Amino acid sequence: MARLTPILRKGRKALPDLDLLKVLQSEIAHEHSFNRFQNNQSGSLGNFLVEWDSPQSQDVVLRKTCESGEEVAVSAVLGPATYGKESAFPREVLMKVCLKKPGLSSMLQFDCGVSYRGNDVSEFDIHNANYIPSSIRVNSSLYRGPLFSSLDPQLQDALKEYLVSRGIGENLTNFLLLHLHKKEQVQYVNWLHKLESSVAKTK
Repeated sequence: MARLTPILRKGRKALPDLDLLKVLQSEIAHEHSFNRFQNNQSGSLGNFLVEWDSPQSQDVVLRKTCESGEEVAVSAVLGPATYGKESAFPREVLMKVCLKKPGLSSMLQFDCGVSYRGNDVSEFDIHNANYIPSSIRVNSSLYRGPLFSSLDPQLQDALKEYLVSRGIGENLTNFLLLHLHKKEQVQYVNWLHKLESSVAKTK
């Protein structure tokens, strides 16, 4: 019987692996069969071009040049989950918008949050509006502007309209919400497949 002990040990060790493999395969099958975002409006890029959208990265970077020569760059990534309310999109989008006038070294940077309002409607809110003089090395102690929520409401509205006039509207925010959630879903399924392959591989 002593000669069977290693075999029995290997068998007991294989049981948890088999259970995990079954769970992984069930989760993969569920993700492939359930297209949770198929009924959502995709939005559009408008005049923006995709500058960066690696399958391995979590972010996307868009850029365009206006007729006036002003450059507009948008970077976006999924933020934390929005708990406490049901939504077609479980996470908000964290979006940075940078605008640079031709001939100037300085730029404006807006930190924004994009959220889903229901009925294929999304909206963005400005969290911070920063003035960044590129000739000065940016550091954490540099004063970039006041707390956005402390600004006069008319100024807040005017700054938001300024972004909307540069193409930061509902079509773009709908696109970012859907694109980044679908991207994350693909990355999640790929991660599951890698786990499955690792667990299933026998030594």
